[in-house]
Amino acid sequence: MGITQHPLHIDTDSPVKGLIEPYFDAFKQYLAQHGYAAHTSASYVVDIAHFARWVRTKRLRLNSVNEASVAEFLDEHLPNCQCAAPVRHDRSDHRAALGHLLVVLRSLDAIAPAALSATPVDEELHRYDEYMEHARGLVPKTRSMALSIIGRLLTERFGSGAINIGAITPEQVRRFFAQEALRYSNPSSLGSVVASLRGYFRYHVSLGDHLHGGLTSAIAYPANWKQSTLPKTLTTEEVAQLVNALGQPGPSMRRADAIVRCALDLGLRSGEIARLSLDDIDWRASTLTLRHTKGGREDLLPLPATTGAAIAAYLKQRPRTTNRAIFVRLMAPLDQPVGPDLVRKTIRQAYARAALPYTRSHLLRHTMANRLLAGGSSLKEVADVLRHRSLNTTMIYAKLDSRNLAAVALPWPGSAA
Repeated sequence: MGITQHPLHIDTDSPVKGLIEPYFDAFKQYLAQHGYAAHTSASYVVDIAHFARWVRTKRLRLNSVNEASVAEFLDEHLPNCQCAAPVRHDRSDHRAALGHLLVVLRSLDAIAPAALSATPVDEELHRYDEYMEHARGLVPKTRSMALSIIGRLLTERFGSGAINIGAITPEQVRRFFAQEALRYSNPSSLGSVVASLRGYFRYHVSLGDHLHGGLTSAIAYPANWKQSTLPKTLTTEEVAQLVNALGQPGPSMRRADAIVRCALDLGLRSGEIARLSLDDIDWRASTLTLRHTKGGREDLLPLPATTGAAIAAYLKQRPRTTNRAIFVRLMAPLDQPVGPDLVRKTIRQAYARAALPYTRSHLLRHTMANRLLAGGSSLKEVADVLRHRSLNTTMIYAKLDSRNLAAVALPWPGSAA
């Protein structure tokens, strides 16, 4: 498949061949198959040609081309590059191009697979991750956060050596917690550190390991006044303003409409929207099945007419794809589902088009809860729709329930009853 020539195009058919040049055609084919635009592909070819010349200069063997050599090229050569034109010096583009190059080379067995770290800490984290997934049913985001925290503790305490949980003392845990506190601007966020550490220590207790006394209670949860502030929501006028800004033509706008409707009408989280599949919708029954939710459950929700209409309008203009995800990328790499970050970005852009001064996608979830309460729903019903495991999580919305609050309000002292 041919590509449009770029102003920085180089002659890849030069008689001076190195180790990388024989794979240029496979690299171009890979980019074309993944839907990269012609100008992007041509730029990436220029970047890997630059890397190929550096490989020749360094007299590297093909089996030495890996993440380490790419890092050396990016960190040491690129900032001080004096190579003759045509070359580019954009680090992020080079990093992206070379990441794709390693994928291509490994798919052709031209270089060794990526090295897998096998330190005691890595092995321990792998075992704990399996426990969190299979025994506790924790979602990937929660597990990833816990592994990051536990990994820092174990690396600080044991380095690359063997792990001895019984050697960790409460004082060492408290010092580690103090260091972790410097990472967070909001003290209440430290609750995740406490939960991660306690969960890990309880895991070892369940294995029968001997721990220092008081290790699981060495640190306490910081004060977190969850009910001290009102949850921010859109007003009725702002909701109308947002909805009126929907309906613009084009695949990306139709996708944005459907994403906004999923958040506003159903209160879905960004990750839940990103994971929606065509198989999750029963059009005849007007229902939507949520799988792999934050609570690790499978939930069946009614599909509102406005949400269904927005999704259907988008699907009519969705790019051809074999992927079963509802929301797919419109730019390379094509044929891939969108991620939670793109969902959040889409909602931020929808706010901007509606001239609303907001950025948080979760605001629509709060707004949906407030609309349910205003319509007469109970807190238990709101908790069911939001899929909260505990009613305590929903209690923050009690302060938005003006209908019931008015019924229990006491008269102001001294005023006429």
